Amino acid sequence: MQNQSSVQQIIQMKLEAALNPSMITVENESHMHGGQATESHFKLTVVAEQFSNLPRVKRHQHVYALLSQELNNGIHALALHLYSPVEWEQRQQSVAASPECRGGSKTD
Repeated sequence: MQNQSSVQQIIQMKLEAALNPSMITVENESHMHGGQATESHFKLTVVAEQFSNLPRVKRHQHVYALLSQELNNGIHALALHLYSPVEWEQRQQSVAASPECRGGSKTD
């Protein structure tokens, strides 16, 4: 049986091993969404030199490929904030807050 943080830990370990990021946060945002799943929605902020010469779509495709097993087994959504070190400095090391859930099984 997996503990509650296992998917979050797996995501972080995979990204750290593959990207050697200078900064990474993996936030479980499942509580912001309806339904029973406790590890289905994540917000990832990753700063890695590997992203320096990649357009945004290629960065996303790379992360999706790294996490394909998790995406096929329960992760419903990933909010990806992927930056090169220079871009991260230009953003003043900040990411916008995630919006409230607007769909699915969330009840009013």
